[in-house]
Amino acid sequence: MQRTKPPFRADHVGSLLRPKALKDARAQRERGEITPEQLKVVEDREISAVIKKQEDVGLKAVTDGEFRRAFWNYDFLGALDGAQAYLGERKIKFQGVNPKPMMMRVTGKLGTFSGHPMIEHFKYVAAHTRVVPKMTIPSPSSMHFRYGRDAIPESIYPEMGAFYADLGQSYRKAVRAFADAGCRYLQLDEVNLAYLCDPSLRAQVTERGESAEELPGIYAKLINSAISDIPPDMTIAMHLCRGNFQSTFVASGGYEPVAEVLFNSINVHGYFMEYDSDRAGGFEPLRFVPKGKTVVLGLVTSKSGRLESKDELKRRIDEASKFIDLEQLCLSPQCGFASTEEGNILAEDEQWAKLRTIVEVAEEVWGH
Repeated sequence: MQRTKPPFRADHVGSLLRPKALKDARAQRERGEITPEQLKVVEDREISAVIKKQEDVGLKAVTDGEFRRAFWNYDFLGALDGAQAYLGERKIKFQGVNPKPMMMRVTGKLGTFSGHPMIEHFKYVAAHTRVVPKMTIPSPSSMHFRYGRDAIPESIYPEMGAFYADLGQSYRKAVRAFADAGCRYLQLDEVNLAYLCDPSLRAQVTERGESAEELPGIYAKLINSAISDIPPDMTIAMHLCRGNFQSTFVASGGYEPVAEVLFNSINVHGYFMEYDSDRAGGFEPLRFVPKGKTVVLGLVTSKSGRLESKDELKRRIDEASKFIDLEQLCLSPQCGFASTEEGNILAEDEQWAKLRTIVEVAEEVWGH
């Protein structure tokens, strides 16, 4: 049967390939050839158009495609009080080409919230859609995992516990601000729990003096703090990802090392789970998902234009249903199509064909 609240049977992660007009305008703005106001005119126009395309494909929830961002994470994190995005040296590398080395650091006490530009970004989507407006933001763990202690000066936070507590409060206030603006479908993009399934990245954490065994529990408490003040009718989803930049990746490894914490210690309602390749492992960890929670199977890859067959997708949904009830499942791409403004290596018409196929398969599996 179909679902009346998110996540929906046919859903998507959030980011979409940037149209040429938008890319050109952002490049002009970087060169100082147009004003922020002129860029916003182009962004508004392209977002309105992409909202309609999502609706026309048949999606029940739409985003702005993250068209106002350069990165899925830094644009949000860098606008929090006490945090700064800057160019530095990447420590966690993609398997191939790498994005420009944007980094994060704490510059002052966290815990306050003086507002955020993405509240207005959400309001624009809500005002221009006839379906559910969805907002995506990075998980709070994104302020820590890639950098560890290096990003958190001891002069500001002598104890890491105080850092996690204040970061949780910053997020709690931001999430509540989205809720107060009318948001009822918010997604936390959580790559780091998936990264902690990769032995090489777990080793990196150990080498810098932290415990890869303890971090999942620490992040679970942090996320729960972030979503502790939501209204009862608000859905919080979590997207799990192993890296997504121009069709490359960072991590490999099935969900087993974090599955119990992921599904039973974190108070989100649904999980968008990468399952488009062998790097994600099997469906066995889904046995830990409790009744009442939803898993959105990311079976359709956003990393290439190859269109999956409907039979292939139905077969994999059937395989997953051996470990979790079919009524707890939905279908989506494994990640966004453009986690950064550069986008993955496929064409826009291939992107829309994939989203259309997801809608059609969901209707055939779960009904209209």
